[in-house]
Amino acid sequence: MQLLLIRHALPEKVTDASGRADPALTSEGREQAARLPQALSPYRIARIYSSPQRRAKETAAPVAAERDLLVTEHLGLAEYDYDLPHYIPFHEAQQLAPDAFARIRAGEFPKSVDGEAFRARVLDALGQVVDESEHQDTVAVFAHGGVVNVYLQELLGLDRPLVFPLDYVSVTRVLVSRTGQRRVASVNETGHIRDMLRR
Repeated sequence: MQLLLIRHALPEKVTDASGRADPALTSEGREQAARLPQALSPYRIARIYSSPQRRAKETAAPVAAERDLLVTEHLGLAEYDYDLPHYIPFHEAQQLAPDAFARIRAGEFPKSVDGEAFRARVLDALGQVVDESEHQDTVAVFAHGGVVNVYLQELLGLDRPLVFPLDYVSVTRVLVSRTGQRRVASVNETGHIRDMLRR
């Protein structure tokens, strides 16, 4: 089977939520997400999973509508910031959250994150996705940069959890054999939004 791990599109900044921050996509993010049905057209997607966070679900919506597929939410696919009352897009974090920005740039979680618990949750969730799928399936998973990164860390045997600076709506492909062996086929495919990349 094949996993398409898709990072969400650009969300709004939230700095003062009374509870858990759950930002919607910006207009730019909605434009990014609208490109995904065409970008994923070569794949015969059998199932769609998503993080329960709004930015992931809204990114999945155009693909789900175009394929007439339901989106299965899985709490295990939520980002490590799930319970926080703020969300700062990474391109703004250097100014607004410099300590967290520096740690992420160095490939490490922010200090507040229980990295082992997060990693275990993500690996369990993606293991369930694989177990619930048929060998011939291509499955689209809409999630977050941290989620995709810790899965790549596990598969590639990397020392740090946040090695790859994944772009919004990038696609990372993982192949799973009949015996359960998993191989990374590509990381951070961005041809469909090359003109929208933030550098």
